[in-house]
Formats: sequence, structure tokens, C-alpha cells
Amino acid sequence: MSALLVQAAPEVLSAPDTAWMLVATALVLLMTPALALFYGGLVRAKNALNTMMMSIAALGVVGLVWALVGYSLAFAPGPEWIGGMQHLFLRGVGLDAKGSIPQLLFMAYQGTFAIITAALISGAVAERMRFSAYILFIALWAVLVYAPVAHWVWGGGWLGRAGVLDYAGGTVVHVNAAAAALAVAMVLRPRRDYGRQALLPHNVPYVLLGAALLWFGWFGFNAGSALGANSAAVLAFVNTFLAPMATLVVWMGLDITRTGKATAVGAATGIVVGLVAVTPAAGFVSPASAIAIGALAAAPSYFAILWRARTSLDDALDVVAAHGVGGATGALLTGVFATVAWGGTDGLLAGSVGQLGKQLLGLAVVAVYSGAATFVLIKAVSAAMPLRSAVRAEATGLDITEHGEEAYTRGEGTVLVLPLTAAEPAPSLQSALEGSA
Repeated sequence: MSALLVQAAPEVLSAPDTAWMLVATALVLLMTPALALFYGGLVRAKNALNTMMMSIAALGVVGLVWALVGYSLAFAPGPEWIGGMQHLFLRGVGLDAKGSIPQLLFMAYQGTFAIITAALISGAVAERMRFSAYILFIALWAVLVYAPVAHWVWGGGWLGRAGVLDYAGGTVVHVNAAAAALAVAMVLRPRRDYGRQALLPHNVPYVLLGAALLWFGWFGFNAGSALGANSAAVLAFVNTFLAPMATLVVWMGLDITRTGKATAVGAATGIVVGLVAVTPAAGFVSPASAIAIGALAAAPSYFAILWRARTSLDDALDVVAAHGVGGATGALLTGVFATVAWGGTDGLLAGSVGQLGKQLLGLAVVAVYSGAATFVLIKAVSAAMPLRSAVRAEATGLDITEHGEEAYTRGEGTVLVLPLTAAEPAPSLQSALEGSA
């Protein structure tokens, strides 16, 4: 996306480009409810609604914050470190052309990216973070962390000018969200039953449906980053079609080799990892290279999930392994496979070592900034209100204590409050890898 913004077409509106970007915006917006299904299926039944609401709430909270403040800080003209104030409260954002589409549509499209990036973080804090604290956190995070990073890479900032390639968000979205997820998970500390019980998802069909809808929406995520109905969109679309297929096949192969069984949660996770990995490269590499990226991305995330489960880090739904490791792998492989012939800058295989170094720079800067800024931010939120759910609330389930509802009612309108001694298995992606061992 950054290269396309720098090499923008003349500022003339195009009806076909506008029509495609309207569809792409809707597709990316769909990804957040899809994420709700994916995450919701991985948690215990008593926390399903709460986990899904963390994604749904981001649609409203982050969407409004983006329109009123975030868009200006990311894309208004300004210094290399942060955008200007010209577009606060959508001032000056109208139907004028930005490239070949209306600026108002560009703002909405970029808003869908901000929404799902914040929602991704919820996977690391599932089943233990107070909903009110989460709402305040993502509102501030979208302004103080996401918007500056988007400006650095896509809005004319210093990383984009330095030549860092990130077509649709491997660094801006996935590495950014994963670094934040790591910081918040460390501050929150593990769930009270973490490490003492089997970790099992409560609804695997939800996980599969969520992964399928994520893949569907991801065509808008990557192909829409061409900002028009053009050949770049076709390339990104096809690469988004192919890369997750390769990851899925390799992931199932790893499962079968290690345990003798290919798990459904593992397959869904493999699809998501493939989508994450191809995102930074989608418009810069050939279809054959996209297949290679998808295949190569499987093992690092697969084994990162296994390793995380042996540590004290309770990244509940493995945001760091799937999105952080997957995004970093894809960003680095962009520096290997990108070529001028396919719309990017020549990478390592085309004889340029420098591009790989630029990709590493972008990864390191975003990971360090996001992790450090998020740590300070979540500590500030904790000074204003409690972050962690109470012992009784965590035992009962956050659906009832935070929302007064249940995902699965028992009886005619009755509410069942689980006793403190109830013990249900807790979820994780790692359980799918270990379940048949």
C-alpha cells in the first residue's frame, strides 16, 4: 500500500475503482465479526459472548475514534513521525479525489484496518480482562499506537520513505497487534486455571466458520490495498488465494507427522497464518513466490504455538505466534521474494540484500514501539480502573458478569451461575496441536 500511495495516480475519480473499493471496504469490515467467530469458538462456553463482544465493540469504539482523530494522525500531511491535525473530526474529508477514489471512502477503508488491528489484541486477554478496561484501552491504543505506525509506513512517514515494504499490513497490522498483545498479556498475568487444566476450544465449527469468513474478507484486505480495480488488485487477489492453501497443506502435514492426526483448529489456524504471511507481500511478489511464502510461514508459527504453551505466558489465543510470528515471517520473506517486475522493489533473490535489511528495520521499530507504548498505556489504564476480572467473575464466566447474558441458555430463561469450584477446560490453539498426541 505504501508504494501505491507514493506513486499515486492523477487525482481523478474513477467509477470502477470507487465501486471496487466500496466492496473491499465492506469485505474488510466483515473480517471483524469473522474474527469474533474465530476467537469465540476457541474459548470456554461461559466466556464465548464476552470474547465475541471484544471484537464487535471495536467496530464502534475504534471506528469512531478513527474517524474523529485517528485518520488525521495517520494520513493528514505532517512531519515524518505523525500526521497533522487538518482532518480532525473529518474536517476537509469529503468527496474530493484521493488517487482515483473519494477521500471519504479512503478514510472508511483505512478505518476497517484500524478496527481489526485493535480487535486482534483481544485474543491475548480473553477470559480475564474487564470489558470496560478493554474499551478504554483500545480507544487510546488506536490513537496513540496504531495511528502513528500507520503514518510511518503508509501515510508518508519515515519508514515508508526508508523503503519498507508493507502492502496491506504485515507490520502495521499484525506485528503491531502482536507486540501489543504480548505487553498486555504480561501485565494481566495468566488466567487462574492456566497450566493446571486441559485447554480445549468449546466450539470448533465456529472456529472453522470464522477462518472461512476471514479468508473471504481478506480479499478486500489485500486486493483492496491496490486502491482501485487494476492489475495490482488482481495480483494481490490471486496471491491471497494461493498462499493460505500452501500454509494449510504444510500445517496439516506437520500435524500428521507429529501426532498422526490433522486437527480442525490447526487447519483453521494454518489458513489464518497463511493470510497473515502473504499480507505484506501480496502486491509485490509473483504467484509462485506467494505459494512459497505460504509454505515457509507454516513451521515458525506452528512451533511457536507449541513453545508458548510450555511457558508462563498466557497469550490465550496465540496472537503472538499466529500474527506476530506469521507477520514477521511474511515481512522478511517480502524482502526475499519482492521484485520490480511484480510491482515491488527487488529483494534478495533479485540481487538486492538491502531490501531485507529495510524489512528487518521496519519489524524491529514497530515491535519495539508498539510493545513499549502499549505497556505504558495499559499501566495508565490500570491506574484509572481495574484491568482484571474478579476471582468470582472469572470462575462464573464473563458472559454473565460482564454482559448479563449467556451464549447457551439452560432452561426457560434461567441463568445458571457456576460455583467457584467448577472447573472447565481452558482454550488455546496449542491444545489442538497437543490434543491427539
